[in-house]
Formats: sequence, structure tokens, C-alpha cells
Amino acid sequence: MLRVGQFNPQLDAAHKAHRVRCSTFITAWNPYSRLTDAAVNAFNQAQLAREIERRGLTFFPGLGIHPFNGWPGEESFLVLGLQLDEGRELGIAFQQNAIMWAGADAIPQLVLLG
Repeated sequence: MLRVGQFNPQLDAAHKAHRVRCSTFITAWNPYSRLTDAAVNAFNQAQLAREIERRGLTFFPGLGIHPFNGWPGEESFLVLGLQLDEGRELGIAFQQNAIMWAGADAIPQLVLLG
């Protein structure tokens, strides 16, 4: 479980195992925080997966859940080696308000995009 501002030993281990110094947690669900039909969300997420694959990056599926506001969970990807500027670019391309990014310290940060 990734938490903003908290060191994550599993993320640190994944960075080391895959020889990367950063990662991005990103989704294509619910563009601009507007609840969207499941089929549209699935299509958008598949497009995001294709883009990550095109870049040759390793990624794992996840579920983004806000810790206290009750927003529905969103299918997401943890993308190893995705630099902050590239994560921002993808987030903007998929109409997201934010991404989570972690550097070599394995401490996720919330990065607002707008």
C-alpha cells in the first residue's frame, strides 16, 4: 500500500530489483475526477497500458483508493522507471488531476497536474 509521504519498503525493494530510481502510480479512470462509465474507464486504462508498453516499461496493476473521502477505487498502474516529467505528461494526456510519484527514496508524493 502506497501512502503519500511515507517510506514504502516494498516499493524500495521493487526499485532495487528492477534497477530503477523512481516510479509513478497512475490511472486513466474518471478523467478530471468525473465519474465515468465502466466501459469508458476500461478503454482508457487499456490505452494507458498500451502507451506504457510502447515505452518498454515494467508496470503492475493496482487500485487507487483515497484514504478517507469515499471516492470509488480506480484501477491504476505502478510504472517502474517512469520519470516525473513523463508521469506528468501521461497524467495530463489521460486528463488526470494528479499522479503519485516516488524517487529513489521510495516516498510517494502527490503531484498535482493542473
